[in-house]
Amino acid sequence: MDSWLRKDSKYIWHPYTQMKDCRKTPPILIEKARGIKLYDTQGNFFYDTISSWWCNVHGHNHPRIKKAIEKQLKSLDHVLFAGFTHRPAILLAEKLIAITPKGLSKVFFSDNGSTAVETALKMSFQYWQNTGRKEKKKFISLDYAYHGDTIGAMSVGGVDLFSKKFRPLFFPSFKVPAPYCYRCPVAKQRASCSIECISLLEKMLKKKNSEIAALIIEPLVLAAGGMIIYPAEYLKYASKLARKYNIHLILDEVATGFGRTGKMFACEYANIQPDLMCLAKGLTSGTLPLAVTLTTEKIYRAFYADVEKKKTFYHGHTFSGNPIACSVALASLEIFKQEKVLGRVERVVPRFHQGLERFKDLPFVGEVRALGLIGAIELVKDKKTKQPFSLQERIGQRIYLQGLKQKLILRPLGNVVYFYFPLCVKDKEITTILNGAFKVLQISFNIKRQL
Repeated sequence: MDSWLRKDSKYIWHPYTQMKDCRKTPPILIEKARGIKLYDTQGNFFYDTISSWWCNVHGHNHPRIKKAIEKQLKSLDHVLFAGFTHRPAILLAEKLIAITPKGLSKVFFSDNGSTAVETALKMSFQYWQNTGRKEKKKFISLDYAYHGDTIGAMSVGGVDLFSKKFRPLFFPSFKVPAPYCYRCPVAKQRASCSIECISLLEKMLKKKNSEIAALIIEPLVLAAGGMIIYPAEYLKYASKLARKYNIHLILDEVATGFGRTGKMFACEYANIQPDLMCLAKGLTSGTLPLAVTLTTEKIYRAFYADVEKKKTFYHGHTFSGNPIACSVALASLEIFKQEKVLGRVERVVPRFHQGLERFKDLPFVGEVRALGLIGAIELVKDKKTKQPFSLQERIGQRIYLQGLKQKLILRPLGNVVYFYFPLCVKDKEITTILNGAFKVLQISFNIKRQL
């Protein structure tokens, strides 16, 4: 074993990893990265089909990003953000307000998706406390939701694999079935339904709205829940219900923001205005930790008072508004503009979606779904019954290892093989990756016939 990997084994505990597995399958030692490729110390490359956990937007080592870091390092590396400010944070806040949904007017900085969500939850909770509605203490979310790994974020999440062990630590919240069209909670078919599953949310809101502070939801894509893509109509109805029952609407665009779905933000498909919005990951194109929680003037004003009235939002993070990270985020937004990124995405999406179609014919593929440059292939034991594979069968590990042999980084979410391409991906790369993934599934399930 490489000496570096021996040291890794000796000192490091990797996330989302059963470390015993690393004895047989050591982590890959990455030396460099460029575009959508990662290179190991042996000179091998792998296609980064999942954007290094969904955060790399413009490809690795983009020259504009590197230039922004170098320039900012010459003047200011970091400064506390309480009582002090700096130009990169001010400029970034201004630009984010300009491109996010109408009505958002204030930006609160933190450093990752979980902290952006925690900030939103605490803002909503304290808003109702500050305005005299002290009974509104709970939150409502979807049962396939994922909002992060901190305690508050897990409390409103629903993916058991990540959170079940920690349930005794959670604060109480309400869950409703997700609009999971392939496994519809109200036994409808998407082709003919009228979004009847929204009734499950309305029923809960009608009964419990006096206790609820906010609805938190991932717009259009329940990412870690299995890349579940649901109709924009559901999101529209959910927004209307939040207004009707006087609760805040929190949009968690940590995974879906910054062009992933084909629009800058997924909520644009539904043309809705949230009360709070969480952004991270693609904000800096995955280069440096940075997150923001945006909110409205109405919520902001509920905290604006003399100190003795005890309405101050006592919340913050050491690296809030870090100047280097803010400069990188500004550079990323400039790349969107200068390189016409969304137009480029629009041109390659048809090739991607068309390429996914052939997977439907594989005997273990239950559903193929896609939105923008996000694609998902749900694997099942039986197409008729939609029976899933068990965790013990470890099909994800099998696919991951086969993927590496095809120069692909595939990290299935349970029974879902997915793609989360950097927005710089080219037609030729999409074809190569999908051909490789098709071969991976054929080998993994011992399918000899070419479909």
